[in-house]
Amino acid sequence: MADLAFTQSLIYSTETLVFTILALLLFTYYRGFGHQYVKFWMLSLSALAVNQLALACQSVFNDQHIGSLIDITIALVWQISNYLHLLFLMLGIYSAIKPVQLSARSLYISIIAAMVLGTIAALMYGFDSHSVFNRFYLRESLAAFIFGCAFISAALYIYSSNVKHFSGKILLAYCSLVGIRFVAYSFASIVSLTDDWFRYLTDYLLYIDMGLNTILGFIILIWLQGAERNVASTAINRAKYLGKHDSLTGVLNREQVLEKLTNEMKVADSKGQKLCIYLLDIKRFKFINDTHGLKIGDLILGEIARRLNHSLLKPKVVGRLSGDSFMYVIDYSYTHQQLTAAEHIHALIARPYQVAEQEVHLQCSVGYCDYPEDADSADDLLQKANLALFQAESHNIQTVKFEAGMQSHGRHLLAMEKEICRAITNEEFILHFQPQLNLKSNRLEGAEVLVRWQHPEKGLLAPGQFFDDIEALNLYSELDNYVLEKTCQTIAKWYKAYKRRVPLAINITAVEFQAANFVNNIQKLLIKYEIPPIYLELEVTESVVITDIELVMKTIIELQNMGIKVSIDDFGTGYSSLAYLRKLPIDKIKIDRSFIQEVTTNDSDLTIVKTMVELSHGLGKRVLAEGVETQQQLQLLRNIGCDAVQGYFISKPISEEEFTKYLKRK
Repeated sequence: MADLAFTQSLIYSTETLVFTILALLLFTYYRGFGHQYVKFWMLSLSALAVNQLALACQSVFNDQHIGSLIDITIALVWQISNYLHLLFLMLGIYSAIKPVQLSARSLYISIIAAMVLGTIAALMYGFDSHSVFNRFYLRESLAAFIFGCAFISAALYIYSSNVKHFSGKILLAYCSLVGIRFVAYSFASIVSLTDDWFRYLTDYLLYIDMGLNTILGFIILIWLQGAERNVASTAINRAKYLGKHDSLTGVLNREQVLEKLTNEMKVADSKGQKLCIYLLDIKRFKFINDTHGLKIGDLILGEIARRLNHSLLKPKVVGRLSGDSFMYVIDYSYTHQQLTAAEHIHALIARPYQVAEQEVHLQCSVGYCDYPEDADSADDLLQKANLALFQAESHNIQTVKFEAGMQSHGRHLLAMEKEICRAITNEEFILHFQPQLNLKSNRLEGAEVLVRWQHPEKGLLAPGQFFDDIEALNLYSELDNYVLEKTCQTIAKWYKAYKRRVPLAINITAVEFQAANFVNNIQKLLIKYEIPPIYLELEVTESVVITDIELVMKTIIELQNMGIKVSIDDFGTGYSSLAYLRKLPIDKIKIDRSFIQEVTTNDSDLTIVKTMVELSHGLGKRVLAEGVETQQQLQLLRNIGCDAVQGYFISKPISEEEFTKYLKRK
């Protein structure tokens, strides 16, 4: 008898150690990813470890009288931990399949119910040495019946939920078998409690349950691997998708629009068909953003893309070129079909949009051209359609077809060139600053420099109101040099007035970054304004990098030798990010806001962002997240180790006067 008690105590002690280690592993995993179901399973295994420890103690103190303090204490711990183990296991299964946040009130009620049930089972008849059968039915038969029903219910839930990864099938089989085991044992205990075979069965179940509990631990680990592999696969597919599609609307981006249009032109040639290329801009869309907010504006843009993509005309190409500008391409046989399609586009856009129980009404301007009549390349077709669209917008006409000799756009650009050059000369372009928060020190670590145009007649203009013209006129280099000098002036002025310097980050375009005299110009500015290089940070986008990676790397090395930091802006939106990240000696990456918007609710975005942070840190680079708009986003980024953030939750871009308030603080 002593040998049996020793063997049982050894088995239970071993099980206690195993489940404690598994619970610690899940705790580490939970801290990294924060999934609620992992927390429940961690608590379940912890309760199971306590349960096995109680059983080990019961084997050691098996000579205690029924109703003694040790006997009751062990029974109480055993029963409560048993029901808590079951509760958290079932909650984990539910949360893993249906990722919803359970309310704190529901959790508290469930935990209290499990503890009350365990307490009743341990104390009722616990002090009466003659109530052996009643005590057994309450502690063993009832528990087995509850466990059996719970596991069978879990199996049915898993089956109905159609879990895709293989670990779901393993858990389904496990729950089914364990449920049958407990239900069968419960009924057998009622019918054959005094039979010898039932006593032998109870002894053998010790080893069976040990195996089942161990299998449960491995199934949980397999589930975690399967679930994360499924999330990672989704994240990889989404990253590939974002490389070709607009991240906001899901339609093709500008690069892919031109590629697909080129392919459709070849198909049209082979079939003897014609194509009509429409460009449309949404009227007064800035008013929608200002009135209802950027989030509502984004939702409306997504709805516009959906309507265009699923229209009855079955378009060959649908894409978002920029902002509220879309391309829509159809094939046609008769000329009248062009106007019919334009009217169809207007009807799609004009259909009301439901926003916060209100209807929003929009209209659009449309410009279009033909293939092969107007041009024989995708770029030229886009340019011709854009000229027609500009004509429609400037003359407030719904639809305009491109016509040979259309020069209005050229005249507009000529006028804008004079205005922009005058604005640079008269210093009408002013700097705004968006603060960047260091998540380690919780202090201001720098700011991003943003440019605005203080137009003498039109007032303060946002970049979207003049950057397209600057790009068309190829004046980015002039603007970059202007902003660089104004930034250096500002750093020097702040130091003179407040004896403080704040690192400022400036976006540099591909044209200027690849200029032969770029590094020399930077060096001259630093010397001219007596600025330590560490207070100037240059941001380049992925498009800059992939144009000529060798030249970019050479320039970055020269800048870093001077002490200037270089970062990658809008990281993650290009398809070659990981390929060049390990090659470039950059200091910091800025994760694009498209990955931050849903990072607290979308497992794929969370996996992408966490991978970016870990990968960047592994390569010795700092990480800053853009577009942080909520406390939840900020806290999650802090938890996964992001170094710094910027966004409207911290501060919107502000004027120099407002920003100097940060410098006046002690």
